Amino acid sequence: MEFNHMPVLPEESVRALDVKPNGIYVDGTLGGGGHSALILRELKNGRLIGIDRDKSAIAAASERLSAYENFQAIHGNFHDLPSILSPKDQNKVDGILLDLGISSHQIDTPDRGFSFRHEGPLDMRMDKTKALTAHTIVNTYEEKEIAHILFTYGEERNSRRIAHLICEARKSAPIETTSQLSAIIERTSPPYRGVGLHPSTRSFMALRIAVNDELSPLENALRKIVPLLSSGGRIAVITFHSLEDRIVKKTFANLANPCECPRDIPYCVCNKAPILKVLSKKPILPTKEELENNRRAHSAKLRVAERC
Repeated sequence: MEFNHMPVLPEESVRALDVKPNGIYVDGTLGGGGHSALILRELKNGRLIGIDRDKSAIAAASERLSAYENFQAIHGNFHDLPSILSPKDQNKVDGILLDLGISSHQIDTPDRGFSFRHEGPLDMRMDKTKALTAHTIVNTYEEKEIAHILFTYGEERNSRRIAHLICEARKSAPIETTSQLSAIIERTSPPYRGVGLHPSTRSFMALRIAVNDELSPLENALRKIVPLLSSGGRIAVITFHSLEDRIVKKTFANLANPCECPRDIPYCVCNKAPILKVLSKKPILPTKEELENNRRAHSAKLRVAERC
Protein backbone atom coordinates (compact mmCIF):
# COMPACT_ATOMS: atom_id res chain seq x y z
CA MET A 1 0.00 0.00 0.00
CA GLU A 2 1.61 3.26 -1.13
CA PHE A 3 1.25 6.36 1.00
CA ASN A 4 2.88 9.70 0.37
CA HIS A 5 5.03 10.13 3.48
CA MET A 6 6.01 13.75 2.81
CA PRO A 7 4.63 15.62 5.82
CA VAL A 8 3.62 19.28 5.72
CA LEU A 9 5.67 21.74 7.79
CA PRO A 10 7.84 18.83 9.05
CA GLU A 11 10.68 20.64 10.82
CA GLU A 12 8.38 23.36 12.07
CA SER A 13 5.95 20.85 13.58
CA VAL A 14 8.56 18.83 15.45
CA ARG A 15 10.29 21.99 16.64
CA ALA A 16 6.95 23.31 17.86
CA LEU A 17 6.39 20.20 19.99
CA ASP A 18 9.83 20.60 21.63
CA VAL A 19 10.09 16.81 21.81
CA LYS A 20 11.48 15.38 25.05
CA PRO A 21 13.34 12.06 24.62
CA ASN A 22 11.31 10.45 27.43
CA GLY A 23 7.99 12.12 26.70
CA ILE A 24 4.57 10.86 25.65
CA TYR A 25 3.31 12.18 22.31
CA VAL A 26 0.17 11.82 20.21
CA ASP A 27 -0.06 12.15 16.44
CA GLY A 28 -3.82 12.58 16.22
CA THR A 29 -3.91 12.46 12.41
CA LEU A 30 -1.43 9.70 11.60
CA GLY A 31 -1.85 9.49 7.82
CA GLY A 32 1.19 7.84 6.22
CA GLY A 33 3.25 8.36 9.36
CA GLY A 34 5.46 11.15 8.04
CA HIS A 35 5.20 13.38 11.10
CA SER A 36 5.31 10.37 13.41
CA ALA A 37 8.60 9.18 11.92
CA LEU A 38 10.18 12.54 12.68
CA ILE A 39 8.90 12.53 16.27
CA LEU A 40 10.08 8.96 16.85
CA ARG A 41 13.60 9.89 15.79
CA GLU A 42 13.69 12.35 18.69
CA LEU A 43 12.44 9.83 21.28
CA LYS A 44 14.55 7.46 23.36
CA ASN A 45 12.47 5.97 26.14
CA GLY A 46 9.40 8.01 25.23
CA ARG A 47 6.26 6.79 23.47
CA LEU A 48 4.20 7.89 20.49
CA ILE A 49 0.53 7.07 19.94
CA GLY A 50 -0.75 7.49 16.39
CA ILE A 51 -4.48 7.84 15.70
CA ASP A 52 -6.35 7.90 12.40
CA ARG A 53 -9.93 7.21 11.35
CA ASP A 54 -8.74 5.74 8.04
CA LYS A 55 -7.90 2.06 8.49
CA SER A 56 -5.70 2.06 5.40
CA ALA A 57 -3.60 4.82 7.00
CA ILE A 58 -3.29 2.77 10.18
CA ALA A 59 -2.07 -0.23 8.16
CA ALA A 60 0.41 1.79 6.09
CA ALA A 61 1.88 3.69 9.04
CA SER A 62 2.08 0.55 11.18
CA GLU A 63 4.09 -1.17 8.45
CA ARG A 64 6.35 1.81 7.91
CA LEU A 65 7.04 2.36 11.61
CA SER A 66 7.16 -1.31 12.64
CA ALA A 67 10.80 -1.00 13.75
CA TYR A 68 9.78 1.31 16.60
CA GLU A 69 8.67 -0.61 19.68
CA ASN A 70 7.57 2.63 21.33
CA PHE A 71 4.94 3.34 18.66
CA GLN A 72 1.28 2.34 18.87
CA ALA A 73 -1.28 2.90 16.08
CA ILE A 74 -4.98 3.12 16.96
CA HIS A 75 -8.00 3.33 14.67
CA GLY A 76 -10.15 6.19 15.90
CA ASN A 77 -10.75 9.92 15.84
CA PHE A 78 -8.66 12.44 17.76
CA HIS A 79 -11.97 13.93 18.92
CA ASP A 80 -12.26 10.86 21.16
CA LEU A 81 -8.73 11.09 22.55
CA PRO A 82 -9.88 11.28 26.21
CA SER A 83 -11.42 7.81 25.88
CA ILE A 84 -8.64 6.45 23.64
CA LEU A 85 -5.80 7.26 26.05
CA SER A 86 -5.25 4.86 28.91
CA PRO A 87 -5.95 6.27 32.40
CA LYS A 88 -2.23 6.30 33.24
CA ASP A 89 -1.58 8.69 30.34
CA GLN A 90 -4.31 11.19 31.21
CA ASN A 91 -2.84 14.64 31.93
CA LYS A 92 0.66 13.33 31.18
CA VAL A 93 0.92 13.89 27.43
CA ASP A 94 3.88 16.08 26.45
CA GLY A 95 2.72 16.92 22.96
CA ILE A 96 -0.19 16.53 20.54
CA LEU A 97 0.08 17.09 16.79
CA LEU A 98 -2.94 17.47 14.51
CA ASP A 99 -2.63 17.75 10.72
CA LEU A 100 -6.19 18.52 9.67
CA GLY A 101 -5.61 18.18 5.94
CA ILE A 102 -6.62 15.30 3.72
CA SER A 103 -3.80 12.89 2.89
CA SER A 104 -2.29 12.64 -0.57
CA HIS A 105 -3.08 8.92 -0.53
CA GLN A 106 -6.78 9.61 -0.04
CA ILE A 107 -6.82 12.17 -2.84
CA ASP A 108 -4.88 9.96 -5.24
CA THR A 109 -6.90 6.78 -4.65
CA PRO A 110 -9.75 6.90 -7.21
CA ASP A 111 -12.17 4.61 -5.37
CA ARG A 112 -12.12 6.92 -2.34
CA GLY A 113 -13.92 9.55 -4.43
CA PHE A 114 -12.17 12.61 -2.98
CA SER A 115 -10.87 14.11 -6.21
CA PHE A 116 -12.53 15.38 -9.38
CA ARG A 117 -9.26 14.61 -11.16
CA HIS A 118 -9.83 10.85 -10.83
CA GLU A 119 -12.86 8.88 -11.96
CA GLY A 120 -14.39 7.22 -8.93
CA PRO A 121 -17.54 6.72 -6.85
CA LEU A 122 -18.89 9.63 -4.82
CA ASP A 123 -17.65 8.43 -1.45
CA MET A 124 -15.29 10.89 0.34
CA ARG A 125 -15.33 9.05 3.68
CA MET A 126 -12.11 9.22 5.67
CA ASP A 127 -13.51 6.46 7.88
CA LYS A 128 -15.18 3.89 5.64
CA THR A 129 -17.00 2.37 8.61
CA LYS A 130 -19.26 5.45 8.68
CA ALA A 131 -22.51 5.55 6.71
CA LEU A 132 -22.70 9.06 5.24
CA THR A 133 -21.14 9.50 1.78
CA ALA A 134 -20.99 12.29 -0.79
CA HIS A 135 -23.34 10.16 -2.90
CA THR A 136 -25.98 10.43 -0.19
CA ILE A 137 -25.66 14.20 0.08
CA VAL A 138 -25.66 14.81 -3.68
CA ASN A 139 -28.56 12.50 -4.41
CA THR A 140 -30.87 12.86 -1.39
CA TYR A 141 -30.35 16.24 0.30
CA GLU A 142 -32.67 19.10 -0.56
CA GLU A 143 -31.43 21.84 -2.86
CA LYS A 144 -31.19 24.38 -0.03
CA GLU A 145 -29.16 21.97 2.10
CA ILE A 146 -26.68 21.32 -0.71
CA ALA A 147 -26.33 25.05 -1.42
CA HIS A 148 -25.73 25.69 2.29
CA ILE A 149 -22.97 23.07 2.42
CA LEU A 150 -21.22 24.42 -0.69
CA PHE A 151 -21.39 28.03 0.50
CA THR A 152 -20.58 27.46 4.19
CA TYR A 153 -17.78 24.92 3.87
CA GLY A 154 -16.45 25.72 0.41
CA GLU A 155 -17.16 29.46 0.27
CA GLU A 156 -18.50 28.73 -3.21
CA ARG A 157 -20.10 31.82 -4.76
CA ASN A 158 -22.07 29.72 -7.26
CA SER A 159 -23.48 27.46 -4.55
CA ARG A 160 -27.16 28.02 -5.38
CA ARG A 161 -26.65 27.53 -9.10
CA ILE A 162 -24.60 24.37 -8.56
CA ALA A 163 -27.15 22.95 -6.10
CA HIS A 164 -29.95 23.64 -8.58
CA LEU A 165 -28.12 21.89 -11.43
CA ILE A 166 -27.34 18.91 -9.19
CA CYS A 167 -31.00 18.51 -8.25
CA GLU A 168 -32.10 18.85 -11.88
CA ALA A 169 -29.55 16.27 -13.07
CA ARG A 170 -30.49 13.66 -10.48
CA LYS A 171 -34.13 13.68 -11.61
CA SER A 172 -33.07 11.62 -14.63
CA ALA A 173 -30.67 9.29 -12.83
CA PRO A 174 -28.55 9.29 -9.68
CA ILE A 175 -25.22 11.09 -9.87
CA GLU A 176 -22.79 8.24 -9.29
CA THR A 177 -19.24 9.38 -10.04
CA THR A 178 -16.78 12.19 -9.40
CA SER A 179 -16.58 13.00 -13.11
CA GLN A 180 -20.36 13.27 -13.41
CA LEU A 181 -20.50 15.70 -10.50
CA SER A 182 -17.54 17.71 -11.75
CA ALA A 183 -19.12 18.05 -15.20
CA ILE A 184 -22.28 19.49 -13.60
CA ILE A 185 -20.26 21.97 -11.54
CA GLU A 186 -18.21 23.08 -14.54
CA ARG A 187 -21.42 24.14 -16.29
CA THR A 188 -21.61 27.08 -13.87
CA SER A 189 -18.18 28.46 -14.84
CA PRO A 190 -16.32 29.53 -17.99
CA PRO A 191 -14.37 26.74 -19.71
CA TYR A 192 -11.41 25.71 -17.56
CA ARG A 193 -8.05 26.45 -19.22
CA GLY A 194 -5.82 24.96 -16.55
CA VAL A 195 -5.01 28.28 -14.90
CA GLY A 196 -6.06 29.07 -11.32
CA LEU A 197 -8.52 27.12 -9.20
CA HIS A 198 -10.52 24.38 -10.93
CA PRO A 199 -14.29 25.09 -10.79
CA SER A 200 -14.89 21.89 -8.80
CA THR A 201 -12.28 22.51 -6.12
CA ARG A 202 -14.44 24.37 -3.61
CA SER A 203 -17.49 22.13 -4.01
CA PHE A 204 -15.54 18.91 -3.59
CA MET A 205 -13.82 20.33 -0.51
CA ALA A 206 -17.18 21.38 0.94
CA LEU A 207 -18.70 17.94 0.40
CA ARG A 208 -15.67 16.25 1.96
CA ILE A 209 -15.93 18.49 5.04
CA ALA A 210 -19.65 17.74 5.35
CA VAL A 211 -19.24 13.98 4.91
CA ASN A 212 -16.53 13.79 7.58
CA ASP A 213 -18.02 16.46 9.88
CA GLU A 214 -14.64 18.16 10.04
CA LEU A 215 -15.59 21.58 11.39
CA SER A 216 -18.54 21.53 13.79
CA PRO A 217 -16.90 19.33 16.48
CA LEU A 218 -13.42 20.89 16.15
CA GLU A 219 -13.65 23.50 18.89
CA ASN A 220 -15.15 21.04 21.36
CA ALA A 221 -12.51 18.46 20.43
CA LEU A 222 -9.70 20.93 21.11
CA ARG A 223 -11.23 21.84 24.46
CA LYS A 224 -11.41 18.15 25.40
CA ILE A 225 -7.86 17.20 24.43
CA VAL A 226 -5.95 20.22 25.78
CA PRO A 227 -6.51 19.13 29.43
CA LEU A 228 -4.76 15.84 28.57
CA LEU A 229 -1.48 17.74 28.27
CA SER A 230 0.92 17.90 31.18
CA SER A 231 2.06 21.31 32.42
CA GLY A 232 4.34 22.66 29.69
CA GLY A 233 2.99 20.16 27.18
CA ARG A 234 2.32 21.51 23.71
CA ILE A 235 -0.35 21.22 21.05
CA ALA A 236 0.44 21.96 17.40
CA VAL A 237 -2.33 22.15 14.80
CA ILE A 238 -1.88 22.36 11.03
CA THR A 239 -4.88 23.68 9.09
CA PHE A 240 -5.55 24.04 5.37
CA HIS A 241 -8.85 25.92 5.35
CA SER A 242 -9.68 29.43 6.55
CA LEU A 243 -12.61 28.15 8.62
CA GLU A 244 -10.44 25.53 10.35
CA ASP A 245 -7.74 28.07 11.09
CA ARG A 246 -10.29 30.52 12.48
CA ILE A 247 -11.66 27.88 14.86
CA VAL A 248 -8.18 26.89 16.09
CA LYS A 249 -7.10 30.52 16.53
CA LYS A 250 -10.26 31.45 18.42
CA THR A 251 -10.20 28.36 20.64
CA PHE A 252 -6.54 28.85 21.57
CA ALA A 253 -7.24 32.51 22.36
CA ASN A 254 -10.24 31.64 24.55
CA LEU A 255 -8.29 29.00 26.46
CA ALA A 256 -5.45 31.47 26.94
CA ASN A 257 -7.82 34.13 28.26
CA PRO A 258 -10.97 32.46 29.65
CA CYS A 259 -11.96 35.45 31.80
CA GLU A 260 -15.68 36.24 31.43
CA CYS A 261 -15.73 39.43 33.47
CA PRO A 262 -17.24 42.59 31.95
CA ARG A 263 -14.65 44.81 30.30
CA ASP A 264 -15.57 47.80 32.44
CA ILE A 265 -14.58 46.29 35.80
CA PRO A 266 -10.99 46.96 36.95
CA TYR A 267 -9.97 43.38 37.80
CA CYS A 268 -11.05 39.77 37.28
CA VAL A 269 -13.61 38.31 39.67
CA CYS A 270 -14.56 35.15 37.76
CA ASN A 271 -11.21 33.56 38.73
CA LYS A 272 -10.95 31.56 35.51
CA ALA A 273 -7.26 30.84 35.07
CA PRO A 274 -5.58 30.52 31.65
CA ILE A 275 -5.31 26.94 30.41
CA LEU A 276 -3.02 27.62 27.46
CA LYS A 277 -0.28 30.02 26.49
CA VAL A 278 -0.33 30.80 22.75
CA LEU A 279 3.18 30.48 21.32
CA SER A 280 2.38 31.47 17.73
CA LYS A 281 0.81 34.93 17.65
CA LYS A 282 0.77 34.56 13.87
CA PRO A 283 0.51 31.21 12.07
CA ILE A 284 3.73 29.51 10.98
CA LEU A 285 3.75 29.13 7.18
CA PRO A 286 5.64 26.80 4.81
CA THR A 287 8.93 28.01 3.38
CA LYS A 288 9.26 28.88 -0.28
CA GLU A 289 11.31 25.73 -0.75
CA GLU A 290 8.61 23.52 0.75
CA LEU A 291 5.92 25.12 -1.40
CA GLU A 292 7.99 24.27 -4.47
CA ASN A 293 8.50 20.64 -3.42
CA ASN A 294 5.20 19.73 -1.76
CA ARG A 295 1.93 20.80 -3.36
CA ARG A 296 0.04 19.76 -0.20
CA ALA A 297 1.76 22.55 1.70
CA HIS A 298 -0.15 25.31 -0.08
CA SER A 299 -2.52 27.10 2.32
CA ALA A 300 -1.06 25.20 5.32
CA LYS A 301 -0.87 27.10 8.61
CA LEU A 302 0.60 25.90 11.90
CA ARG A 303 -0.53 27.23 15.28
CA VAL A 304 1.11 26.23 18.57
CA ALA A 305 0.14 26.57 22.22
CA GLU A 306 1.51 25.36 25.55
CA ARG A 307 -0.37 24.05 28.59
CA CYS A 308 -0.13 26.33 31.60
